[in-house]
Amino acid sequence: MPFTLVNSRIVEAAIAPGQTMFSQRGAMLAYRGEVAFTPSITGGQGGVMSMIGRRVANEATPLMTVEGDGTVLFGHGGHHVQVVDLSGDTLYVEADRLLAFDGTLRQGTMFMGSQGGVMGMVRGQVSGQGLFTTTLEGHGSVAVMAHGGVIELPITPGREVHVDPQAYVAHRGKVRNKLTTAIGWRELVGRGSGEGFQLALSGTGMVYVQASEEKL
Repeated sequence: MPFTLVNSRIVEAAIAPGQTMFSQRGAMLAYRGEVAFTPSITGGQGGVMSMIGRRVANEATPLMTVEGDGTVLFGHGGHHVQVVDLSGDTLYVEADRLLAFDGTLRQGTMFMGSQGGVMGMVRGQVSGQGLFTTTLEGHGSVAVMAHGGVIELPITPGREVHVDPQAYVAHRGKVRNKLTTAIGWRELVGRGSGEGFQLALSGTGMVYVQASEEKL
């Protein structure tokens, strides 16, 4: 069930009988054919327990179930859209960045501390994106949103990638993250650039970074 980019802010999805897609509520712009939209309680193949976990984690962005036979145009808030294709791997993404994704993907929630210890927890507090992140695993496609477009930065062994926490959108692969500080004398006297905290990612994979530090 591929996504096709109509332009940088709108994506088109083909819906076939017997297939399911999930989208953020309010993301449907237009559709053709016989397509039904219903509120999703569990939000994917994670089941009820996954849904409870996301609500406890405050990572439960309202979703719609999309089914039928036709095509749907998705977009939200004029944000730029990036399509990520998964082939059995896992995407770690902020819940409010999700626009739409294949129903074949298993959705869950991960505590960021498990990938970065205490610093992973601090990262959530500093970025304002919470201590948890949504996971999508399996074979399928995901459409994510970002301010000003997305750039893909490869993460290779022995070479960390440092990202502003507010610019972080998602990552995939065997990646660990930790929050680092870059506070020097300029920050102490109020003359620094304000980039005091950075998210350091190491391992093998890819990180998706948005062009703007604004929140969605």
